[in-house]
Amino acid sequence: MTTHAPQAAQAVTLPTTLDEAVAALIAMPAAVPVAGGTDLMAAVNSGQLRPAALVGLGKISEIRGWQYQDGHALLGAGLTHARMGRPDFAALIPALAAAARAAGPPQIRNAGTLGGNIASAAPTGDALPVLAALEATLIIAGPGGARREMPVSHLLAGMEMLRAGELIGYVRVPLLHAPQVFLKATGRTGPGRAMASVALVLDPARRGVRCAVGAIAPMPLRPLEAEQWVARLIDWDNGRAIVPEALNAFGEYVSAACIPDMAPAEDGSVSQHPPAVLHLRRTVAALARRALGRALS
Repeated sequence: MTTHAPQAAQAVTLPTTLDEAVAALIAMPAAVPVAGGTDLMAAVNSGQLRPAALVGLGKISEIRGWQYQDGHALLGAGLTHARMGRPDFAALIPALAAAARAAGPPQIRNAGTLGGNIASAAPTGDALPVLAALEATLIIAGPGGARREMPVSHLLAGMEMLRAGELIGYVRVPLLHAPQVFLKATGRTGPGRAMASVALVLDPARRGVRCAVGAIAPMPLRPLEAEQWVARLIDWDNGRAIVPEALNAFGEYVSAACIPDMAPAEDGSVSQHPPAVLHLRRTVAALARRALGRALS
């Protein structure tokens, strides 16, 4: 998996259960867990990481599927992007399936996992804004069979961190049974790393709109005021109708919230963002406008 064989890991453990994996991490504090390895092995190959040992998660069957649980989907952290991109999963959580299909070329989608996308917390991770918009929750496996829950947004924002010996076991996602959209701009043709991405989901039961913007900051951004503003403009009792002007205004609202104007200087003058930042802001506005339009159509 790496061309740097002389400095490869000294030990590889292949547990078959989550608790065995946790026990292995406790027994080898310097070990690094690995599932698909799409991010880990890139770091190894570039010389940024030299793990003393690896705990492989590929044989833990319990985290490679999903199940229904009290109006939620309980997704195993070992689900690959390729598996999440299939039609049966898309019928369950459309935005997450769309993000999985956009995650990269086939070799990346076949290997990369949901849990790895979350644990690596790369800003360009396609699943992250979707999970933020869905307000997903992580189920963390710990020593002694312990399980605890954590909002995915807390981990991504650094408000809570994984403790020694802990692993992401599952992701709990509410099933909203409503339109969901994921869009991203890569700056080039075909699958690639996002320059900006937007996940938008409707919550008809609460008459709410949830939106998260990815790739433009270290963590997905939720423009909460823009969500609340546009939710009040939607006619939830009449086919979720909205005036066309509101779509453009929503896009501008989201982009301004995520990439605000520069603060005035001491002399009162206001500087403009560099052209690249202005282009990114226009891109976010376009993605948010299109996402809302598709969700409401």
